[in-house]
Amino acid sequence: MRQTHFDRLSLARLLAAATVAFGFVFYVVGDLVKPGYSSMSQYISELNATGTAWALQLGYFGFVPLGVLLAVFLIVATPFAAVHGTSKAGWSLMWSLPVAFIGVALAPCDPGCPVKGSPMQMAHDLLGVTTYFASALAIFLLSFAPPLRNRLVARNFLRFTGVAFLVLFVVMLSPAVADIRGLLQRVADALLAGALLVIAWRVVLADNTHTTTEPLG
Repeated sequence: MRQTHFDRLSLARLLAAATVAFGFVFYVVGDLVKPGYSSMSQYISELNATGTAWALQLGYFGFVPLGVLLAVFLIVATPFAAVHGTSKAGWSLMWSLPVAFIGVALAPCDPGCPVKGSPMQMAHDLLGVTTYFASALAIFLLSFAPPLRNRLVARNFLRFTGVAFLVLFVVMLSPAVADIRGLLQRVADALLAGALLVIAWRVVLADNTHTTTEPLG
């Protein structure tokens, strides 16, 4: 029984690492195969923009499995998540991440991701705004997980990532940064990847009985 317990913990962490690795490979491959695509200036969701080359393939073999990997990680990791109160709310909000990635495939943007577009574009925008805010809040709240009380670097990294994730999202919507909005989004996703690994190794624990009062600062 004890061996099974640790095997599941190892699986949860393996899933977190696999999610990060798959996301990296997917973004690189998408950038390479998408004709005329610029990772510097175009949103990641433009990889499967409606009616563009490789849209279906990148949506259903890129965004969907990325979301599924995240969802399976959350399912396997939940019994080991040492969260309580505020951080438990953050853990629940982590489900916004797989929803966001799978949602991108099911509700793709119009070419160029215009501010005003088709009904599908509006659904895409609503999904994006909702999940970005929820994901940023999730990461920030998880910084209050009891195991991070004495881990200053990990705790502050999650707080920084939660704030930066939201700030980068708002900034990249500005026409003034249109030439680098893709880069800004990738910086946000790199921070997200780092946060996921911190969570998998510092919040998801074999001993998840840290249920005492969480730190206030």
